[in-house]
Amino acid sequence: MRIHAANTLVLSASVVAIGAFDGVHRGHQKVIGEMVKKSKALGVPSVVYTFDPTPRSYFEGASPLSSIEEKLRRLFDLGVEHVVVANFDITYLTRSAADFIRELTNLSPTEVMVGKDFRFGWGREGGLEDLAEYFSVRVIDAVRCSRGEVISSSRIRRLISEGKMVEALSLLN
Repeated sequence: MRIHAANTLVLSASVVAIGAFDGVHRGHQKVIGEMVKKSKALGVPSVVYTFDPTPRSYFEGASPLSSIEEKLRRLFDLGVEHVVVANFDITYLTRSAADFIRELTNLSPTEVMVGKDFRFGWGREGGLEDLAEYFSVRVIDAVRCSRGEVISSSRIRRLISEGKMVEALSLLN
């Protein structure tokens, strides 16, 4: 697996999954697994575009579920070929939506996978409609546990804060 800073990777084709992927929990694992499978079927590289720190950590001070090193190890284990790690700071935060689109264009994605609430650019000005003007976008539905509840990093953090470690760990692995 190769690791790249934002705005440094150029590919002739790829399948890209974008997200914070905090903890690389079971929901993330499903999304990334589908992305890797699709990239192999198309014979193009798989790319995860992620952030360090996560936007939630930056804005809300939320404790990350995993370090960037642990996140990268888990992505490697899932078979991802390239990871773009954007340094989520004030410089990155003030980028325009058009800047982000230009960066993604350098990856030549055949498909971009994102969550339904994905926003980008200064003031969250860009959304799914903007991405869809330039790329084939696949919106990934929330993954649910066996009880029907959504698996999310926020839920896992809440379980940890409530001392429900076994349940939290079951969603991470």
